[in-house]
Formats: sequence, structure tokens, C-alpha cells
Amino acid sequence: MSNALVIPLADGSQLNARIDGPETAPCVLFSNSVLTDLTVWDAQARALSGRYRVLRYDQRGHGTSDVTQGPMNFVQYGADVIALLNACNIDSCIFVGLSMGVPTGLAAYAAAPARFDGFVAVDGVSRSAPGREAFWTERRDTARASGMEVISRQTASRWLPGLAEDAPEITRLEQMIAATPVEGFATATHALGSYDLSTVVGTLAVPVLGITGEEDGAMPQAVRSQFGAVPGAQFHDIPSAGHVPNFQAPDAFTPILDAFLRSVAKVSEQESR
Repeated sequence: MSNALVIPLADGSQLNARIDGPETAPCVLFSNSVLTDLTVWDAQARALSGRYRVLRYDQRGHGTSDVTQGPMNFVQYGADVIALLNACNIDSCIFVGLSMGVPTGLAAYAAAPARFDGFVAVDGVSRSAPGREAFWTERRDTARASGMEVISRQTASRWLPGLAEDAPEITRLEQMIAATPVEGFATATHALGSYDLSTVVGTLAVPVLGITGEEDGAMPQAVRSQFGAVPGAQFHDIPSAGHVPNFQAPDAFTPILDAFLRSVAKVSEQESR
């Protein structure tokens, strides 16, 4: 079963979402990064929707979800996750966040930990690194002054290292970034500039998996450092991949995710008996 969804929020805004797979299957909820939309998970949805209830959505200001004017924070982005689960009548999920999706998921977990059966951090961390506020301010100013096409050209090849300039993956990612509303991106940069959800990591009482692109700078070490104290946490690096390994190298990424989902879903089924 596959359905496009429009999810109403308390402030009158709407989220664009899509749900695929059997209604009674365990739910896997995918949260996209800044500058992408729910289609960044297309390969995973195709591979997993036969066994799982795959729920994807566009974070506010991305894809066709509504743009909220002015700054937002991760408490607000996290509240959107809970609203999405409520609207879909889903009691709990295995959460998979990409980059910005990770602090979004942590904020949602802090608000409603019982709604989570597992947590997957993909190239994302619990707190912003020093100096990121200046970086995101510059990105926001550039987008407003020059448009998202400039951001797309500067970002896609950096996120997809090792690919030729005319590779279809780069073209598709450039299109996704360029289609992001300027003010949707600007809103997200305020949340990304300075955040700290590291205390939430210490409360995680569900299985945790970190997946990172091996070529994503310091990210593999940062994910291990920030999530490594969670009992039983697992970590995998995707060779030759950058910041969006699920998109760049799905054939390597998806089996790792699937193995984790199978183990968590099995535990959840046993606990529900």
C-alpha cells in the first residue's frame, strides 16, 4: 500500500509525507537532511516497503512541506515527528535521521521516548560543532542574495565525493537542493547554527545504529564519539561515500540498515507478546 499524505500541524502548517508498505508491519520513519526532501530515501523505500511500514516526510521548509517564517529550533522540528506519528495512527517507530534529521529525532525522542523502538543516526550529530553558526549564517545570506542554484552547485559535489561532475546522482541532488525554498532553508540554518541535544543521547533506551560516509570528513569519528556511550550501539562506515551515503551508495547502505531493522523489529515483536 502506498499513499501520499498531507499532515496538518497545530499552527496551521502542513507536512508533505508518504507512507508505503503493509499497514500492520513495523514502522520505519525516515527524516531528511537540510536541503533534501523525502525522495532522498527512494532506494530505501523500494527495498524495505515489502517488510516495513515506511513513512517519509519533508521537514518543514523542504520539498513541498510548508515554510515557517522566521527561525525555528529542534524542539519544533521534533514536535513535527510526533504530529506525523499521531496523524498516521502509529504508536511507535524505528527512527532513521539523516544529518539534520538526527537532532530532529533526538528532540522528538526527548518529548516522547515511548514512540521509539530504535534510533539510526546517519551522518548527523547531537550537537553543533564550534563555528557552525558563522557557517550557516554565510550560507543563509548567500541563498537569499544569490538563490538556491548557487547553494546547489556548491553543495552537491561536496556531499558526493568521488563522482564525476555529470554523474546522475550529482544532477539529481543539485535539483533537489535548488528546489528547496530559500526561506525554508533559511529557517533551518537558525536551528543548525547552534544546538545541543547531547543530554538526550544519555537517555536513549533503544537500540542505536550510526551509519556514516567514510569520506564525510570528521563525521564518522564524531558520530562514534557522541553516541558511543549508548549500550550496544553499532557503527558502520560506507566506503567511498560522503554526507548522504543512503543516496550515494544505497547498495552498501541499505543492507546494513535492513539488518539492524530486522534485529530491532524482532525484539519489538517479542516484547509485544
